[in-house]
Amino acid sequence: MFQTRQLTGVGRAPGAAVRRQVTVPLRFPDGYASTARVFTFEGLADGREHLALGLGDWRGAATPLVRPHSECLTGDVFGSERCDCGPQLREAVERITESGGFVLYLRQEGRGIGLYAKLDAYALQDGGLDTYEANVALGHGEDERDYTAAAQMLRALGVERVTLLSNNPDKEEQLDQLGVTVVERVPTGVHVSPANVRYLAAKATRSAHTIDLPATR
Repeated sequence: MFQTRQLTGVGRAPGAAVRRQVTVPLRFPDGYASTARVFTFEGLADGREHLALGLGDWRGAATPLVRPHSECLTGDVFGSERCDCGPQLREAVERITESGGFVLYLRQEGRGIGLYAKLDAYALQDGGLDTYEANVALGHGEDERDYTAAAQMLRALGVERVTLLSNNPDKEEQLDQLGVTVVERVPTGVHVSPANVRYLAAKATRSAHTIDLPATR
């Protein structure tokens, strides 16, 4: 059963502020291009350097489409197929550019346990554990991510209501608890490969991700 945990910021998230914003043109390996207004922040609860990328008509969107995306060096940068993070990020940028909204790029690698520990967990997965069991075997929680900073970032941007682009119900639950109204949660695509099918199946069966895989039926 998926582990529950105490949030550090239950209730209305404490205040944060935008510290800088700059325009950054984006281009992905498949040639897709967009332009992001990239925001940095001060006063975030966890002290980390998270980013918000404003895409499309983010200023005019009544209910912006928002994806809180946890940093994944192996997937986002190196194209690892052990997860679906890189394709989800690429998909999110295009869909949010079309709709108007934000990618929140959150510095919480490996469900919050860090890069080295994530690679340690991979080694345990090679021995038969699933992604959640491996984290626990290393002395961590199944998922240590806390979305207080994400709620702070949205409020600093003047966003109170969002359409959430995510397969993960925990993100919706946390944001709602932190005072951000999730009007609707819409799933991302299913980006399956031979290397990540067990990983995706574990997310669907262990933490109720909205992922439709034959292996999980």
